[in-house]
Amino acid sequence: MSVKRYNALNLLRQGRRGHQDWAPAWRLPEPRPAYDAVIVGGGGHGLATAYYLAKNHGIRNVAVLEKGWLGGGNTGRNTTIVRSNYFWPESAALYDLALRLYEGLSEDLNYNIMLSQRGMLILAHSEPELDMMKRSVNAMQLNGVDCDIMSEAEVRARVPLLDMARYEVWGALVQHRAGVARHDAVAWGYARGADRLGVDIIQNCEVTGFQMQGDRVTAVETSRGTIGCGVVGLAAAGHQNLLAQKLGFRLPLLSYCLQAMVSEAIKPVLDTVVLSPAVGTYVSQSAKGSLVFGAGLDLYPSYAQRGNFPTTQKIVAGLVEMFPSFARLKVLRQWGGNVDVAPDSSPIIGPSPVANVFLDCGWGTGGFKAIPGGGWLLAHCLATGRHHPISEPFDLKRFAEGRLIDEGAAAGIAH
Repeated sequence: MSVKRYNALNLLRQGRRGHQDWAPAWRLPEPRPAYDAVIVGGGGHGLATAYYLAKNHGIRNVAVLEKGWLGGGNTGRNTTIVRSNYFWPESAALYDLALRLYEGLSEDLNYNIMLSQRGMLILAHSEPELDMMKRSVNAMQLNGVDCDIMSEAEVRARVPLLDMARYEVWGALVQHRAGVARHDAVAWGYARGADRLGVDIIQNCEVTGFQMQGDRVTAVETSRGTIGCGVVGLAAAGHQNLLAQKLGFRLPLLSYCLQAMVSEAIKPVLDTVVLSPAVGTYVSQSAKGSLVFGAGLDLYPSYAQRGNFPTTQKIVAGLVEMFPSFARLKVLRQWGGNVDVAPDSSPIIGPSPVANVFLDCGWGTGGFKAIPGGGWLLAHCLATGRHHPISEPFDLKRFAEGRLIDEGAAAGIAH
């Protein structure tokens, strides 16, 4: 399929023709008998992996298998925040790789992902909290991540609608390069880019099992037939454990529902992302005017994608505590995603107990912001059979060796 580059001239021409002549952004192929690499999971991480396999390593005989529709899982069920303000050096390198790739992604993919680097504020509600944030900023700056402290006056000037009385605000930790990107545009851009390089994206193709020979997978059994493979990448988020069980091993992951919601559209009132650890809620305003907000995980493991009402109440109450003027807005939509959480709240990247199977999982609430980095690193593992230096600390073996990267404790927030 011939794919034209998107540009202003093409947009003008198509507009004059009533937008009737756009070619499909990607093909809908039938599965081939075998591929050099099979990636399970057609969300952001799986699509990014396929794109970087083809672009960076020249491996184009690749299939992405998605049991539903492209980007229909967590990639389309998040609050679109991108940032890299993590505490540990290993995490800082990983998430800043992802953010740097995000910063050039629209040009790289020739697809507008609508990246808006409007900054993110994490509020400090007491003097001890502010002291801890200063410690975190020092660590992040040592790790090469842009980060700073805003004073109370600066916070008040940046977010004038914020109620600073009930939960007194002493200042905030701010990353100016943080912001939001359009989640479906990220998935579509990677899909179009991978397809252009020859990757087959196969939707409505559920993986039902694996054929083994010795310690290697030789074929993937699916609802659309058996597909031979050279190497396999697993990027199935909350359902990664179920795939691992089919391969005969267990992963130290629990799947939880993470809820979010959007309000009706209003005029521009919020030009940054704001998170309050005191109430646990974070919020930004979309380009269409809706408020996009959420909080932490539901309190029990679940594969549900709707969450529970007590958590919904907590999220909305937290938003109104921060911004009383939002109290009369209507909530338009509420949803949940299945996030896979490791004991140290850090991802698992690299080899699995099966020789030619590699993992990209355990991202918890950090999956969307890490899409380019996760795909880049998994592609490296699949192509070379070994770690990239950035992914090596996140190997599965760290749990047996006691090398945890405890971002859950370090961040002190829903991350």
